[in-house]
Amino acid sequence: MSLASELNKKQKTLKIPKQQKVEKIPKSLTVPQEMQPILKVENLGISFTQYTKGLKQKNLDVITSLDLTIFPGEILAVVGSSGSGKSLLAHGILGILPNNAAVTGTITYKGQELTSKLQQRLRGQEIALVPQSVNYLDPLMRVGKQVRTAVRKGGATKTQREVFARYHLQPQVEKFFPFQLSGGMARRVLVSTAVVSGAELIIADEPTPGLDEGVIKEALSCFRELADKGASIMLITHDIETALKIADRIAVFYAGTTVEVASAKDFTEKGGALRHPYSKALWRALPQNDFEPIPGFQPLPSALPSGCLFEPRCHMATPQCAQGRPETRILRNGMVRCIHAT
Repeated sequence: MSLASELNKKQKTLKIPKQQKVEKIPKSLTVPQEMQPILKVENLGISFTQYTKGLKQKNLDVITSLDLTIFPGEILAVVGSSGSGKSLLAHGILGILPNNAAVTGTITYKGQELTSKLQQRLRGQEIALVPQSVNYLDPLMRVGKQVRTAVRKGGATKTQREVFARYHLQPQVEKFFPFQLSGGMARRVLVSTAVVSGAELIIADEPTPGLDEGVIKEALSCFRELADKGASIMLITHDIETALKIADRIAVFYAGTTVEVASAKDFTEKGGALRHPYSKALWRALPQNDFEPIPGFQPLPSALPSGCLFEPRCHMATPQCAQGRPETRILRNGMVRCIHAT
C-alpha cells in the first residue's frame, strides 16, 4: 500500500459548516494583493469527544478560531511549540482526523470548500503530505516502488532514481523495505514521495529531524525550488531558524490558534517588527538572540483561559485581556490577535 493509499484509508467524513467570514489576511511583500489563495482556513475549530469517569462525555477544544491562508508559489512556515495544533491543522486539511473529532469553520482549496469527498480525491494528487511519522511508509512494499506510485507525470523509475540521488540515497536503497532504513533515510524517502508527486500544495510536517545538515539544506532547497515553480509549501516546524531559511511568511501558533502571521523579514534583530508578545518572546528565546526563557507554560486544551490564550504569561496583560478572546486584525501588513499590538 502506498503513502497516498494509506492516507486515503485513514480519511474521515468531515462536516464543515459555513461560518461568518473574517477579513482576508493579506500576503505581504512576496505575493501580489490580487492573487487568490490556494488554501484558505477560516475560523477553524477542531475538538475531540472524550469520556471521563462515570462515562461522562466531554468535548476537548484543541484548535479554536484558527485563520490561515497560503498562496501559489509561496512557502508558509507554521511555527510553535509542541501541542500548539500544527500537525492537527495538517490532518484537518487532509481529512485524516480520528473518528471522535468534530470540525467547524471553513477550509477552501482554490475557492472550493473542502468536503470529505474532495479531500479524498486531492490527497496524494494535488495535495501531498510529508508526514511527521515514518510509520506512514508501507512496511510490505519496497521504498522505490512506494515513491514511483506517487509519480503522476513522466517516467516513474527515472524520476524516482533522480530524486533518490538528490537526497543521497544509494541506488540499492530502492529495493529496501522500510525496516531496513535508518530514521534519516526513511524521512528522505517520505520527502521524495511528496517531491515527485507534482502536487500543487505540499504540507511538510517536521520534515528535517534526523537528517544531517547537508541533506537538510538539500531538502529545503528543493522545497524552495518547487515554490519558485508555482507550488505552495506549508512547512510545519518548531524550529524558527530552519523556517527562516526558506519561508516567505511565518504563522505563529499558540494553544491551538494563530496569534500572528508575518513576513519572514520581520524576524530580525530584537524582533521589534513583530506584533504579538508571544512572537517576540519566541524570537528572543533563541540562543543567538537574548536566550530569554518564556515564563510559565502553554495551557492544556482542557484548561484554556477564557480570555486571551497568552494572557497568563504576557508581560503586557491588562484586565481587559482576560475578558474575552481577541479577534484577528490587520496590522502593518500582517495579522495579529492582540488588543495591545501596535
